[in-house]
Amino acid sequence: MDVQMLTFMMIGASFVLYIVIALWSRAGSTKEFYIAGGGVHPIANGMATAADWMSAASFISMAGLISFMGYDGGVFLMGWTGGYVLLALCLAPYLRKFGKFTVPDFIGDRYYSQAARTVAVICTIFISFTYVAGQMRGVGVVFSRFLEVNIVIGVLIGMAVVFFYAVLGGMKGITYTQVAQYCVLIFAYLVPAIFISVMMTGHVIPQFGFGATMHDGSEMYLLHKLDALSHELGFSAYTQGDKSKLDVLFITCALMVGTAGLPHVIVRFFTVPQVKDARKSAGWALFFIALLYTTAPSIAAFARVNMISTINGENNQGVLHDNAPDWIKNWEKTGLIQWQDNNSDGRMYYSGDARNEMIIDRDIMVLANPEIANLPNWVIALVAAGGIAAALSTSAGLLLVISSAISHDLCKRNLMPNITEKQELLFARVAAGIAIGVAGYLGVHPPDYVASVVAFAFGLAASSFFPAIIMGIFYKAMNREGAVSGMLCGIGFTASYIIYFKFIAAPGMNVPENWWFGISPEGIGTLGMLINFIVAFIVCKLTPKTPDSIKDLVDSIRRPV
Repeated sequence: MDVQMLTFMMIGASFVLYIVIALWSRAGSTKEFYIAGGGVHPIANGMATAADWMSAASFISMAGLISFMGYDGGVFLMGWTGGYVLLALCLAPYLRKFGKFTVPDFIGDRYYSQAARTVAVICTIFISFTYVAGQMRGVGVVFSRFLEVNIVIGVLIGMAVVFFYAVLGGMKGITYTQVAQYCVLIFAYLVPAIFISVMMTGHVIPQFGFGATMHDGSEMYLLHKLDALSHELGFSAYTQGDKSKLDVLFITCALMVGTAGLPHVIVRFFTVPQVKDARKSAGWALFFIALLYTTAPSIAAFARVNMISTINGENNQGVLHDNAPDWIKNWEKTGLIQWQDNNSDGRMYYSGDARNEMIIDRDIMVLANPEIANLPNWVIALVAAGGIAAALSTSAGLLLVISSAISHDLCKRNLMPNITEKQELLFARVAAGIAIGVAGYLGVHPPDYVASVVAFAFGLAASSFFPAIIMGIFYKAMNREGAVSGMLCGIGFTASYIIYFKFIAAPGMNVPENWWFGISPEGIGTLGMLINFIVAFIVCKLTPKTPDSIKDLVDSIRRPV
């Protein structure tokens, strides 16, 4: 059976599973729509959290970035995993004890201000739409290749599926759908990694294969071979970083604190019955996340070696385009691989200098990896289903956050406090539907690679929510004026920096020489976070003190009765 038919079958079967789960767990109240009724088991919530957090950036794009960036790509591994530990230890249990539905709910009540709640709603929507753009792009990339449809059609199909189970099922439907999606995506990620590890190094466990010798008789270590290939072809050594230490530090920090401030991840800890269950589900989620994240560097290295050898040939002399492997011809149809015959010899050549004739989109590496390695068709189809599961799981969580921010925080808690629960649920579903339309547009017209777009969202979360939440829990004296001023200055500075260098400045301007202190747009969220803290503390000292009732509220969060 060919790849396309197998892909139709696997993706179709997964869609049927997701829709059946959504129908079975349809939300009937606002509590079920927002937090799944608060009764999810910690292990199930751990799986759902892992699926919610491991988006298309983790499944599709992260290993691709590491494959092209080498050592520098490690910032994504360090930042995202370290951030989750920070979230699990410092924020999740306290926010769960506070007992509100959403992050704007916490900020509005903790800082005793509707203005603070409104600012938090705006930040939530801005962050979530930036994040969801990468997810819908991931959906389009998968469909454009494996279902052989235009990327716009692929995004529309993804929108329809997410609309059905997010709008109908709410958090209750999304939670149990994400459990199924985690099972699909982790199986799809590990199976080809194991296959390729055995083929290239003889090790069943990809993490061991990453540090082993090649199985081709050369007795060279995998990473030594990659360094030699990179040097020969004009690239920087795979194990040597080109980024400045300051930029690496700032990107890692932005991803860490951004993870701890992401509203769609934080809300997952409200879906469990008790505070201790929030801690347990955080531990389980970290285990489930580690299965994928410790495998990503192996996949990146395997894909890099196989990609270079299939394009350049065994002696790096180039392969005739007419004799190009099927994976190149298949991906050329999508426009995500392009060949330019600069010297008119009919041969493809991939290098890091002027000899290069190949333009390769980094987002295809994980999806193309089984094809490059000539794995069975069912493995290729499985990876497609996994990529769709990863993108849809996070898209649904983000859309629900946008929906709840508008219906609950903006309408119910601010503009229309007298609406009934039924009306609030209707507003939530309408908001989710509109959000899906906007997300689809952003998926068709994304600002950058999937992982880069997601990194921008983490920077925005780092510069806005993280300081407000961490000070709200651990600094009783922080008042509403300080928190609101800090959030506005932090996210305003970060968003302006990203927008300028990614959308306004000429392409040649987006280089380290023109960045502030050499800090890239992906890492500027750390500087935005520092600005947030500084502004918040200064304004707090110059404005009225926090009421005693709010200080007692903070004590009740941190200290058991």
